Amino acid sequence: MIVHQIPVGPMQNFSYIIVDEDTSESLIVDPSWNLMELELIIKENNLKIKYIVNTHYHDDHTRGNEEMVTSTKAPIVQHESSTLKNDITVKDGDFIEFGNSKLMVLHTPGHSNDSICLVGDGKIFSGDTLFVGNCGRIDLPGGSASKLYHSLFDVLYSLDDDLVLYPGHNYGPTETSTIGKEKMTNMIMQKRTEQQFLDMMG
Repeated sequence: MIVHQIPVGPMQNFSYIIVDEDTSESLIVDPSWNLMELELIIKENNLKIKYIVNTHYHDDHTRGNEEMVTSTKAPIVQHESSTLKNDITVKDGDFIEFGNSKLMVLHTPGHSNDSICLVGDGKIFSGDTLFVGNCGRIDLPGGSASKLYHSLFDVLYSLDDDLVLYPGHNYGPTETSTIGKEKMTNMIMQKRTEQQFLDMMG
């Protein structure tokens, strides 16, 4: 897979175009602002967009959906608990296939109830579940510190340390990291009890 990590908008978001190298079939993940830049990458690389995937329902990850649907004719994929308009729903353990590539869906609620991460080819696209050096906030509708604790420690913590982390926002000292590095350096990923985590998250 080739990953185009595109900084967009006023909230330091990342949008992604993920390309299957064999076929040029691709995914757009979290289109929001700077859509012309996404269009340029698609055109310059002659990409065929199969799906538009949202890691969760928040506006800063979905506001470009309709414009990209018009441009690419690709259907929108979201977790089954999403409240937004979509064409295809996925659940934990499903695979999103494009070309000869596929990404596994991990349901990781906490930042929002419909939050997902996408894992495959040595990569994890973590949306707002996990950032470089931090995690998504839990004080928005659908947020839950308890659910986030279980998503982080029952799901993400057990993943391969070498997975390259592609977060939903550019909030850390680097644009990417690894699961292993976050386990060593991210205060959020330090082993603690659920109650200790809830206390820390306020």
